Amino acid sequence: MMKKADRVRWWTYLLLAAATLACAFPLYWMFVVATTDTATATRLPPEIVPGGNFFHLAGLVFSTVPFVRSILNSLVVAGTIGVGHALLCSLAGFAFAKLRFRGRNVLFLIVVLTMTVPTQLAVIPQYMIISSLGWVDTLQALIVPGLASAFGIFWMRQHLATTISDEILQAARIDGAGTWQIFWRIAFPLVRPAAFVLGLLGFVTAWNDFLWPFIVLKSPEMYTAQIAIKALQNSYTIDLGLAMSGSFLATLPLIVLFVFVGRRMVAGIMDGAFKG
Repeated sequence: MMKKADRVRWWTYLLLAAATLACAFPLYWMFVVATTDTATATRLPPEIVPGGNFFHLAGLVFSTVPFVRSILNSLVVAGTIGVGHALLCSLAGFAFAKLRFRGRNVLFLIVVLTMTVPTQLAVIPQYMIISSLGWVDTLQALIVPGLASAFGIFWMRQHLATTISDEILQAARIDGAGTWQIFWRIAFPLVRPAAFVLGLLGFVTAWNDFLWPFIVLKSPEMYTAQIAIKALQNSYTIDLGLAMSGSFLATLPLIVLFVFVGRRMVAGIMDGAFKG
């Protein structure tokens, strides 16, 4: 029999429902505006019922900018960065957690300290490097700088340090396994849920990134989804219905992604939260 103290109070469900509605309402409001026009979007009291102009505005989005190409560019960039985060940050985390080499602690401290530096400070030197490589207005200008991150290295280092014991690695070395074999066949499978979550976070971050793509991308065929949405606006006025329609279309892939992998993402986060 369930103890009284273990029962969930009715107000707990009420608070959870209110929090869910508060988180979901901006998405719903974006869809409402995407089905109306600017006049309706700025009306007080605001409209809360979707209109009937969504397909018309969606057609304008596709005819105004190369939106399909932009979505594909975002998929390529975000997908590559997500995979890079999962693999490269796992490799770096494994090195910092389980390998012994000179200056390991100092290098890891430097990696952690870089998380305190605002991203905007790196824009100018990063652009100078990309320009010297001839990568301006190319997708590799977005992919290469985002393949790994200080947070990702820290995340995987903590998971590897608490998940894999040194005895397992010593036994593998006695059996003749090399460093790469130990990582790929022993370490990485054990922290695969954490790597999956990190890759998904990298995917979402790259998908929603605006500042760096806005700086390095020039031609419309290279636009990502966020830059294509910016291109829907002109210099003097903003068609809120058109902009929100593009924003909703750019959000749909993320919604579909979370429908399929949301449970696995939560499981990976909780798995890391309860390791000690």
